[in-house]
Amino acid sequence: MENRGIHTTRSKIIALRREGIHKGCMSFLRKRISGRNGASDRKRPGLLRRIRQILGIGFLVGLSAFVGGFLVFADQVSTASPPDDPSADAIVALTGGTQRLTDAVHLLAGGSAGKLLISGVNERISVDQLERALPGSSELFRCCIDIGYSALNTRGNATESRDWVEDNGFHSLIVVTSAYHMPRSLAELGRAMPDIDLIAYPVQHPDLDLSNWSHDFDTFRILITEYVKYIVVRLG
Repeated sequence: MENRGIHTTRSKIIALRREGIHKGCMSFLRKRISGRNGASDRKRPGLLRRIRQILGIGFLVGLSAFVGGFLVFADQVSTASPPDDPSADAIVALTGGTQRLTDAVHLLAGGSAGKLLISGVNERISVDQLERALPGSSELFRCCIDIGYSALNTRGNATESRDWVEDNGFHSLIVVTSAYHMPRSLAELGRAMPDIDLIAYPVQHPDLDLSNWSHDFDTFRILITEYVKYIVVRLG
C-alpha cells in the first residue's frame, strides 16, 4: 500500500511538471508571437511612410522634368526663325493657316525646291480656291504644286508626305508649318521617313505672339497642349 502511495505521488508530481512545462511553453510562444506581431506592427507604418516618400519624390521629379521641358519647348518655339536660304529637293506645307501656304509658295517661286506638296487639304477645298487664296500661284499650281487630301492630322501628314516623297524619289524636304507645331511635325515626319533630310521652316503668325505665352492664357493653352502632344509622339 505504501508503494502504491509513493507511485501515485510520483505520477502526480510528473503530471504537474508536464503541465507546468506545457504552460510555460505556451506562455513563451504567446510572448514570441506577440513580440513578432508588435515588431511587425511597428515596422508597417515605417514601410508605408517610406513608400509614400518614394512616391512623393518620384512625383516631384516627374513634375520638375515636365515643367523644365515645357520651358525649353516654349523658348525654342517662341524664338524659332526660318533659315535664310534653304534648299532641298521638295517642300511640304502642312495646312493649318494661310501664312504657311504663302511662305511655302514663296520658297517654291524663289527656287528653294522644285516641287511642293500641300498636305492635309480639306476635300471641299478646290485647286481654284487655293489659287485665289494664293495670288500669283496659278502657274506654279500647273507645274509644281501637288495637293494632298488624305491627311486628317499630323501623323496623317507624315504618311501622306512619305508616300509623295517615295513616289517622286526625293531625298530632302523643307517642312513648312507653324513654329509651335514644328517639333511634333518633325518627330512624326522623321519617324515616317528616317532616311530623308528634313529642313525646318517655322512660320511665326503675326497675330500670335508666342513670346508672350506667360502673360496670355490662350497662347499658353496652345503651347502646353502642343507640348503634351509632342511628348506623346516622342514616347509613342
